[in-house]
Amino acid sequence: MAAANPAQALQDEVTCPICLEYFKDPVSLDCDHNFCRACITQCWEGFDTDISCPQCREIFPQRNLRLNRQLRNIVEAARELRMQTVKEPEPERLCEKHKEPLKLFCKEDEIPICLVCDRSKEHRDHTVIPAEEAAEEFQEKIQAYLQTLREEREKLLGCKVSVQMRSQEYLRKIRTERQKIVSEFQQLRQFLEEQERLLLGQLAELNEEIVTIQNENITKLSEISRLSELISEMEGKCQKPASEFLQDVRSTLSRCEKGKFQQPEEISAELEERVSGFSQKTIALLETVRKFKDTLPSALETKRVNVTLDPDTVHPQLVLSEDWKSVRWEERRQDLPDSPERFDSEPCVLGCEGFTSGRHCWEVEVDGGGGWFVGVARESVRRKGQISPEDGICAVGYVLDQFWALTTPATPLPLSRVPSRIRVCLDCDRGQVTFIDAGDKAPIFTFPPGSVPGERIRPWLWVLGVGSRLRLCP
Repeated sequence: MAAANPAQALQDEVTCPICLEYFKDPVSLDCDHNFCRACITQCWEGFDTDISCPQCREIFPQRNLRLNRQLRNIVEAARELRMQTVKEPEPERLCEKHKEPLKLFCKEDEIPICLVCDRSKEHRDHTVIPAEEAAEEFQEKIQAYLQTLREEREKLLGCKVSVQMRSQEYLRKIRTERQKIVSEFQQLRQFLEEQERLLLGQLAELNEEIVTIQNENITKLSEISRLSELISEMEGKCQKPASEFLQDVRSTLSRCEKGKFQQPEEISAELEERVSGFSQKTIALLETVRKFKDTLPSALETKRVNVTLDPDTVHPQLVLSEDWKSVRWEERRQDLPDSPERFDSEPCVLGCEGFTSGRHCWEVEVDGGGGWFVGVARESVRRKGQISPEDGICAVGYVLDQFWALTTPATPLPLSRVPSRIRVCLDCDRGQVTFIDAGDKAPIFTFPPGSVPGERIRPWLWVLGVGSRLRLCP
């Protein structure tokens, strides 16, 4: 499609995007954008490498300015064309009403008029001056404005260059930091891999020595059956009469002497000490690595939140502490108003706080063997009647002497012990819930991404049985 204003389009093509003037000594970058040599040199001042195009921001490892002779010729032609256009006299404009030259200017209406208009009733009482005189007055005013605009443009150009230089400096610092991080972590990976190979090699040597001793002992112990046969034979021979017993007695004695059994070799104290030392060394190294990992800042920080329990949702058989941090089960029901928010069948209570985005965690201290569940639920979870995981609940708990994840159906968890404190980690953005043993930081169970519905999520507790008690840790 043709340009709406070809002259303006040509003007844009021959104008430097930095100084907004005709190109002077135009040069091209590797991205094919063009600038005045002086403008781009000033823009890149202070940078030797990793320079970028001010127009498209493409980064170049080194300066590469190519003189654009064709553009230079086009600029010269455009400049000449503009000068010729200015020199060519424009046809004299005529008054549309009287078809006379517009040689006068009405100051009240601020329009050019002809001699006939000046004598007309419309302009008779107006101040009228020659058009040339009016043009001079307006030229002076416009020139003053032009000077101000040029100064503003120079300030903006200076700011543009300054911003570009600062941006380049920041980008260079970022690249430097990136290189440092990549280098340091590469060295760390190499160190850990070397330590892994070293420890596995030592472990393989110890394993080989112990297997060798084990095989030797198995070989020695395989003679037990032969000795058992010899013992049975000698016991039978001893039961025979003396005349028969004494026959070939020398041969019998010789066979007994050959049947002496060599005791199996035990694990030497030196080898046992090496195994014990290796274990201690491994534990120390792994503990150092674990501590280092724990000190690293997470890219997605989990916010530790202070959670309290909502008395408007508590089941009548659950008793809240005064600070709304603890809940216990009582056999006698309390006289509480049956509001729409209150659980009436299941011994549950929701937290006051709700979350819709971000990562949050809190800890729950568990006590009592009756039964309990700890987790989260969507705010619209069913309050009346029986509830189930399909109502938007993700939790783990202890019921019937077994630890469970509240899935459909429930998933038994093979824990060696029941945690005394559980950390609940909620990732609203991923819809994921993770439960961790707050004592030894061991993972308990993770509900996969998408398990938590996309709405406001609140802490949820379920308590049943005399003596069962849950407490939100501060």
